[in-house]
Amino acid sequence: MTGVFAPMLLQVDGLRKTFGRRAAVDGIGFSLDVGEIVGFLGPNGAGKTTTLECVIGLRAPDAGHVEICGIDARRHPREVRQRIGATLQTTSLQGRITPREAIRLFGSFYRVRTEPEPLLARFALAEKADAAFDTLSSGQRQRLALALAFVNAPELVFLDEPTAGLDAQTRRDLRTQIAGMKEQGHTVLLTTHDLAEAQEICDRIAIIHRGRIVATGEPRELTAQSAALATVTLWTSRPIDAGAMARLPGVQDLACDGASARFRTADAGRTLAELTRWLSEQGIDVQEMHVQKASLEDVFLELTGADQ
Repeated sequence: MTGVFAPMLLQVDGLRKTFGRRAAVDGIGFSLDVGEIVGFLGPNGAGKTTTLECVIGLRAPDAGHVEICGIDARRHPREVRQRIGATLQTTSLQGRITPREAIRLFGSFYRVRTEPEPLLARFALAEKADAAFDTLSSGQRQRLALALAFVNAPELVFLDEPTAGLDAQTRRDLRTQIAGMKEQGHTVLLTTHDLAEAQEICDRIAIIHRGRIVATGEPRELTAQSAALATVTLWTSRPIDAGAMARLPGVQDLACDGASARFRTADAGRTLAELTRWLSEQGIDVQEMHVQKASLEDVFLELTGADQ
């Protein structure tokens, strides 16, 4: 039985954009499969937004190939725009326009469009449907931006720093909305410098540094590949001989305080085996132990820390 090849929903190769002598995007390539949420994670100025703008056609790249839904995006930008939705960092609308009017206006630009009511309900804007844009809170404006991105029932959605500058509750609500997009059949590419946000809602993460993708993978894969040391904290039945414990294989940066100890190790399995054997020989029981492996923050700083 011969399978049918299904192309990636988004395929980018050799994307490059320079400003003067500085390469904001330096030969980036990546792809998105149907139903994924992929996050571009990087510090400010890393090239996340410029990459997104080149992909969706807001900026003309100097080089590279962009294919969206099987369409050459650089040759057929109008056709691509019918298939995608996008939310940028700031949304500017005429001050007196209402969410209902804005959704109807944006819908008029597309062959396929959604009526205002379902989008107003979906993004919790029903009570503000007829309120002027300039009276909306920052969170309500961002929810309206998302509603406008979905007015054409897009196959692929681009979100640029969707929760930046919002209060904690609004950020949580919007993250729930974004996570739910996958269940509703959408594919999402978002940019963020929020580590918790990327880890919470993304299937895959691409870390961007100085205009290049320096690592990509599922959050667990990235942390597993990290060279960062594991941290071990333990509490014992009686005080530990710090000098003897420091000589165990792999123990680094040991700090002891009576019956508690904390250290780091590059080989947690071997070190914990030797520690367990040694404590048993000393007749010391472990009351509690925690092993903290590398976090996404460790990976991020490991790859981009020179610029932090």
